[in-house]
Amino acid sequence: MSQKLYLSAGLVILIIVAVNLVGHEFHLRLDFTEDQEYTLSDATGNILEELEDPVTVKAYFSQNMPPDIARTRQDFQEMLIEYANRSDGKVVYEFINPNASDADEKEAINNGVQPVMINVREKDQMKQQKAFLGAVLTYDGKQEVIPFVHPGAAMEYALSTAIKKLSVKERPLIGFLSGHGEAPLDELIEAREALSVLYTTQEVRLSDTTDIPPAVKTLVIVRPTDSIPASHLARLDAFMARGGNVVVAINRVDGNLQNATGSAIATGMEKWLATKGLEVQDDFVVDAKCAAITVQQQMAFGMMQQQLQFPYLPVIASFSGHPIAKGLEAVVMQFASTIRFVGDTSKRFTPLAFTSGQSNALKAPQYFDIQKQWTEADFPQQQLVVAALVEGKFSGNTRAGLVVVGDGDFPINGPQQQARRLQPDNVHLLVNSVDYLSDDTGLIDLRTKGATARPIHQLEDGTKTLLKYTNFLLPVLLAVGYGVYRAQRNKMKRYKWMSENYEEA
Repeated sequence: MSQKLYLSAGLVILIIVAVNLVGHEFHLRLDFTEDQEYTLSDATGNILEELEDPVTVKAYFSQNMPPDIARTRQDFQEMLIEYANRSDGKVVYEFINPNASDADEKEAINNGVQPVMINVREKDQMKQQKAFLGAVLTYDGKQEVIPFVHPGAAMEYALSTAIKKLSVKERPLIGFLSGHGEAPLDELIEAREALSVLYTTQEVRLSDTTDIPPAVKTLVIVRPTDSIPASHLARLDAFMARGGNVVVAINRVDGNLQNATGSAIATGMEKWLATKGLEVQDDFVVDAKCAAITVQQQMAFGMMQQQLQFPYLPVIASFSGHPIAKGLEAVVMQFASTIRFVGDTSKRFTPLAFTSGQSNALKAPQYFDIQKQWTEADFPQQQLVVAALVEGKFSGNTRAGLVVVGDGDFPINGPQQQARRLQPDNVHLLVNSVDYLSDDTGLIDLRTKGATARPIHQLEDGTKTLLKYTNFLLPVLLAVGYGVYRAQRNKMKRYKWMSENYEEA
């Protein structure tokens, strides 16, 4: 019996090894990842099919690196193989190890691929070593650089957008409204950089006699603070009447932490949005899932800085399956407001982002009690809408789209000197909105494709408890189960042996 068992186990192992060897040799893979990380999308296929000339990829990747770096190189190489196969050979690639010679290192750096320093253990000692993980793409005399391929990042998005950027003949124009206290492009550093891959961006200033330029495909309005004249709103109507799309990030409330008060804001934009079917309420969203603020506390030995959870800074982690929100995991907002659909059935309303299961909306004005001990009773509501899309015919016979986010500050880095780093999904939410309204290639689905971070502290308490006890009990249960199985099997062997001896007797 044991001989048959060992033979069967050996055959299974041999089959698994053979399948892996064949798959490695012919680059065959089964993709069981959540977002099909290792399967090329239709968007990439469309881009490759439209190539008129070959794309040459020089991949500068170091060899003999730690496992995570080596895996990144392998994943990038396998992806290039699939690109070459899907494009019928129009994607040509070569791998160069810049660490092999000074000439190769100089070539990589001159082409825009900069090394990073990593820690490598050698002979029980840690030392730093240069590592190159980048690529240079050439097409029709033009060149595009991927300076660094982040391990676990969306490789397909980086490659496909680089190819699209090289092969596109004319980039759509994205306008950013100015003149009413909106955030200037210089303060939207990360969003502008992300949009520059596929679009041309420029500020648009309205007047009583100036329309939005005909070349503008989508107009973005970020955090207007001054009153918007009716004549300017009429220009927006005319823009949407001809099929122009609009993205609005609006503040309906403002919070001042210096005097701990919050008040409502009115610029006229909120009334214009209501005529399009979206009403942004003058309320403050509070959420148990929130970011922290730094406050100074009086201690016995003096003043001390302390981090306190502040529910007025909600961390939005619930999203719809719409392409704008698909793949997003966490958008940090500040003094956000809820959105309500007030349009008719001729418009298609799609909620995009929601508060958590423990949230609330507090009408302005508000007083902020920084030291308040929040309880479950303070969060009686759930799934409040804070970002939404409306599509339909607004002011004419041409369909258009309107995306509204109930927080005007979520995509703003700030002035260059005081610029802050944003949560990646804050940028993705704005850029995805522009992509959905402006680009028909489908690249929007690739931006968040790849390994993503899911911090355990942001999970619901019930989920954290389940994971904790599963990790603790599962190994114990498996060990106990195997022990019971072995004991039962040995018991059956003894019974069989005793039965055979009894029959012989």
